[in-house]
Amino acid sequence: MDHFLYKDGVLHAEDVALTEIAAAVGTPFYVYSTATLTRHFQLFDDALAGMDHLVCYAMKAASNQAILKTLGDLGAGMDVVSGGEYARAKAAGIPGDRIVFSGVGKTADEIRAALTGGIRQFNVESEPEMQVISRVAVELDVTAPITIRVNPDVDAKTHAKIATGKSENKFGIPISRAREVYAMAAALPNIEIVGIDVHIGSQLTQLAPFEAAYTKVAEVVEQLRADGHNIRRLDLGGGLGIPYTRSNETPPLPSEYGAMVKRVLGHLDCEIEIEPGRLIVGNAGLLVSSVIYVKQGEDREFLILDAAMNDLIRPAMYEAHHDIVPVLEPAAGQEQTKYDIVGPVCESGDTFAKGRDMARLASDDLVAFRSAGAYGAVMSSEYNSRPLIPEVLVNGSDFAVIRARPTFDEMINRDTIPMWLA
Repeated sequence: MDHFLYKDGVLHAEDVALTEIAAAVGTPFYVYSTATLTRHFQLFDDALAGMDHLVCYAMKAASNQAILKTLGDLGAGMDVVSGGEYARAKAAGIPGDRIVFSGVGKTADEIRAALTGGIRQFNVESEPEMQVISRVAVELDVTAPITIRVNPDVDAKTHAKIATGKSENKFGIPISRAREVYAMAAALPNIEIVGIDVHIGSQLTQLAPFEAAYTKVAEVVEQLRADGHNIRRLDLGGGLGIPYTRSNETPPLPSEYGAMVKRVLGHLDCEIEIEPGRLIVGNAGLLVSSVIYVKQGEDREFLILDAAMNDLIRPAMYEAHHDIVPVLEPAAGQEQTKYDIVGPVCESGDTFAKGRDMARLASDDLVAFRSAGAYGAVMSSEYNSRPLIPEVLVNGSDFAVIRARPTFDEMINRDTIPMWLA
């Protein structure tokens, strides 16, 4: 469920008409619903009720500080994967003891910043990383809390580019080596082992891969405890999918996921951390764009929008589907037209949909891309010297620009001409 509904023939974000926002900030823009963010976080928090747990939002999905603060004020922790994300989380007021640092390539400087500013744990991905964390912790005379990410070699049955739990993926250590690597960690100075981490991929639409991975992790917990390690925390990653179409996708509900976690892992008496991103913010955001032209091709019509692949790269990168709807509600029974929906970037890959059935549209009409809150704004770029587009947060009948569109001068003035060209 989201809070983007037609009211009086106009698509609204909560109680604000998208036409009102478009008039105020111009198109294209991203818009997020506070009510949807709140509801989706609460679904996960409720799903783990009765277990000691922390929901750590995977902020790589959408990292605007207003979104982080909205979730942080609800009690969310943050899962970060870079020094920049760590700094963003701290700037949004998230305390260090609610920040988990993941990622395969943490640098010594990033580790130092987190140990200085406060960290709940590092999710360690390799032996060399573990050694660097130990070295930096010794330099700072602090103790670094860690989990070690195990790779369970489980097929997440998702897009190859977002699968992370197979043996050929770059993430984690082979689960078969867990006891050996944990013994190495225990021997390192200034390292405190607090648990185990696992994450098998993103946009999973079945519970079976999760259960297979968590069953393997449960066995390893028992082995590591027998070896003398105090395993008291399980970081289960994220990955639960969302419905990108309104017709045939029915991913598991957070409540069903929570019930499975309790059944498979509840006997271990561990604190549970989960790191949802897409499910919290995906359907909490839209991309709104204007039609520039309707172009008649040889055998098709093109709907040319002012949004482009630099604004929303998921269709070009992952062949991803987004429902695209008119902002003005079509009349019941209105005849549909097939469009190839494209952007203005000079790439054939700048295509959002082919042969998509839509009500007939004209120049200056508005359309909205549904389920665009996750991996939209955060993956955008200034390709073709196109400015990053605004982000807007709605709360009831109020809205605010939470990232402004830069001017051409602001973009261009970031460049520096070397003295020999001046």
